[in-house]
Amino acid sequence: MPVQPTRDELVGAIKSGAIDTVVMAFPDLQGRLVGKRTTGRFFLEQVAEHGTENCDYLIATDFDDVAVPGYRFASYDHGYGDMLARADFSTIRITPWVPKTALILCDLFAAKTDAPIGVAPRQVLRDQVLAARRLNLEPMIGSEIEFYLFRDSYEQIHERGYQDLTPHSPFMQDYQVVQTTRDEYVVGEIRRGLEAAGIPVEFSKGEAGRGQHEMNLAYTHALEMADRNIVYKTAAKEIAAGLGRSVTFMAKYDFAETGSSCHVHSSLWHLSERGLGGSAFDGGAALTENFRMYLAGQLAAARDFSILWAPTVNSYKRFQPGSWAPTAVAWGVDNRTLGYRVVGHGASSRVECRIPGADANSYLAFAGTIAAGLYGIRHRLALSEAYTGNGYEAKDLPRIPTTLAEAADLWERSDIARECFGADVHHHLLTMARHEWSSFNGSVTDWERVRYFDRA
Repeated sequence: MPVQPTRDELVGAIKSGAIDTVVMAFPDLQGRLVGKRTTGRFFLEQVAEHGTENCDYLIATDFDDVAVPGYRFASYDHGYGDMLARADFSTIRITPWVPKTALILCDLFAAKTDAPIGVAPRQVLRDQVLAARRLNLEPMIGSEIEFYLFRDSYEQIHERGYQDLTPHSPFMQDYQVVQTTRDEYVVGEIRRGLEAAGIPVEFSKGEAGRGQHEMNLAYTHALEMADRNIVYKTAAKEIAAGLGRSVTFMAKYDFAETGSSCHVHSSLWHLSERGLGGSAFDGGAALTENFRMYLAGQLAAARDFSILWAPTVNSYKRFQPGSWAPTAVAWGVDNRTLGYRVVGHGASSRVECRIPGADANSYLAFAGTIAAGLYGIRHRLALSEAYTGNGYEAKDLPRIPTTLAEAADLWERSDIARECFGADVHHHLLTMARHEWSSFNGSVTDWERVRYFDRA
């Protein structure tokens, strides 16, 4: 198992000159790392204890870093003040793909009151983990995030207006070894980089699209898994860029290609005075009561929580019949046509939520998964019967929303979302979704020009 350095070891590496830069970063609403690079010297003198000051608009912006109106947390009316990013020293990672650099993930605190910022994505997830622990349960999560690899550099793609992309493989490469060997100079570097950074990688494989790959990281506690995911996505982009290539985690970069997913495997484990006990889902051949209520909560909240798993306009292009992305809100045993798949046995028993796309913010996606399950347990919800057929063709199953606007409406009206997340987080994430939809509707797409220019 890869080992992360301790705080004392980082101090020693800085003093010896092995590390001269420390990145103090945190996730924004889109699940990207933002923050500051500090010199090693200044980190030891000032930052390690105090943290860094960052404008609070960083968790109230869109993909273009536009200061979005409508947020209660941060606005021009509030002056866009500072927040403190304090190091979580359990997250130290040396990043070999960026020389002499260490990365530390941070938690955010209000500059004036020193209170944790509840709408920060890492805190949103942390609060759901704490809710589980109050029930003497610990969420454990694993995820599978897919991406596309291209022969073009990011600069080339940008210059061409994101048109005429060249996938790294000319054909679908699902499980194919020869083609993925040709990709190893990039994908292998990502695996090795993550391992060296203290992130255990189980495997990578070719996926069902041209140039598409999946990488599986070892399952762990929920917050640590989200941290691993954000470092993985960052590393994949940075390593590919350094090799003159590019990757995308868009949910559906091309309608003719398979979408990219972030399947979330979750389970609950009992807590005891000695730490982690046995799995609350280990019922032998039967589903335990906790498992049944947890899964029932997933089904009850699935449509309402869609913005947590599918946060962009593009996300909803992925939900197509026969596409390996689900369209039906139902569960089955090892059934990949449904939103929820029960897999494993004994201590490995778990729920796989197949709804999230690779574009999901892992902190929010995991928070939604845990919150939905705990809702089912708190309300002792009864579980419906497993569905055994083709979920794409079913006529009597509820459906995943087809647009971000529909998903935002469901979230806005959701009593479950308000109960699970509270008024502040509910409003913050609604504002994010509404702005993304309105931004899309404020543009004219290539599809519209081709369809209407000389025929309307």
